[in-house]
Amino acid sequence: EAEEAGADGILAVTPYYNKCTQGGLVRYYSEIAECTKLPIIMYNVPGRTGCNILPETAAKIFQEVENVVAIKEATGSVAQASQLMYLTDGRIDLYSGEDGIVVPLMSIGAIGVISVWSNVAPKDVHDMCMAFFDGDTKKAMEIQLKAQPLIEALFSEVNPIPVKKALNLMGMEAGPLRSPLTEMTDANAAKLAEAMKNYGIKLA
Repeated sequence: EAEEAGADGILAVTPYYNKCTQGGLVRYYSEIAECTKLPIIMYNVPGRTGCNILPETAAKIFQEVENVVAIKEATGSVAQASQLMYLTDGRIDLYSGEDGIVVPLMSIGAIGVISVWSNVAPKDVHDMCMAFFDGDTKKAMEIQLKAQPLIEALFSEVNPIPVKKALNLMGMEAGPLRSPLTEMTDANAAKLAEAMKNYGIKLA
């Protein structure tokens, strides 16, 4: 249905609640791939799903399933990502799923980030990535580290609660949250607003 609607690709998260084995993950992504010609990005976020695509499994899927081309790596483990890049000879398109370690992951071959931070500071995230690709790792590092307090504030409650609050604070009118998500606490909202102002984001 996504392909018919004109999607350019699919970001497919691992199963959740019904935890599966590593073999089950191979079958899961293979079955998705059989249903579409679209390129597929595996989404590895065990903190949310309770299911971790191990490097050996991700490599096997990438090597055996033609249209699985990339992974959004949100384990927070540079070591795990490094092992995956080793097992795939750096050929898998690796995207950081963690805003706080984009540059470290790019140093082992990541080609970008699927980002929360970019919703409120898209130019900085773009410039950080391009600086790295242009060989200016010092500039990339400086942009990454400057954002650390903001990133911390954007993850002070369950995503996407803080980023939606941030967009509303910027006057973007992103609207309320749907249940079971709840509005940000006043204390954390104040810290978020302060982090945004300190970063240089203009509030409405």
